[in-house]
Amino acid sequence: MRFAYFAFFENTDGSQLAVSKADVETVAEIVRLTPGLTSANLYAPETTDDMFNEKELPPVFGMQLYFNELTELEEAMAPAGHLQQLAASGVLSSIRGARATQQAMYVRPFPVDDGKLDTEKNGNPCSYVVHYTGPAEDLNVWLHHYVSHHPQVMRTFPGIRQIEVLSRIDWCGFLPWERVNHMQRNRVMFDSPAALQAALRSPARIAMREDFKTFPPFEGGNSHYPMETQIIRP
Repeated sequence: MRFAYFAFFENTDGSQLAVSKADVETVAEIVRLTPGLTSANLYAPETTDDMFNEKELPPVFGMQLYFNELTELEEAMAPAGHLQQLAASGVLSSIRGARATQQAMYVRPFPVDDGKLDTEKNGNPCSYVVHYTGPAEDLNVWLHHYVSHHPQVMRTFPGIRQIEVLSRIDWCGFLPWERVNHMQRNRVMFDSPAALQAALRSPARIAMREDFKTFPPFEGGNSHYPMETQIIRP
């Protein structure tokens, strides 16, 4: 799972769009049959409180599709690729009018002490998805500092199941959505929104804030979104 394709759908005009169960099921079936796909996450908004960040309006829907090779990702996004079905008329009709953005990135996984998920017991897990739009004053210095320090602090969150840092790449793709070029995204996963909430109230969250103060200079701020995560496997 070295590469990931992201697509997020956001309210931009104050409307209260919500993705339908039927639309999610349709997307899940399309994604599941994607050649070269290793797994995928489908995201729906959740609610948590963070002691340092204000609440932000989360995307109404999102997806993160994993591939071992960039060529496999690009073939799925080609003009006649399998994932062109996602843009077909009638697919995601419940959130028509949402701002759709997309990006492919390189996946950097980091170890956790216990990565076992029990979805039968806990239901769908909850991801905390973080976007850094950038730019950094020096991206090389930024990325080296970040991957050398911050995931190690993330690991101390109680109940953390996954840690990813994703960095941007050049990629080919022809889905008809706005392309963005965030300098970085992160994703951490917990068993449930309650588990994420407990982590955000733990001493590890304070340690994260202190480490944040050491970051090299960057612009664009960051966004934090708690998202229910439906895991799709081929």
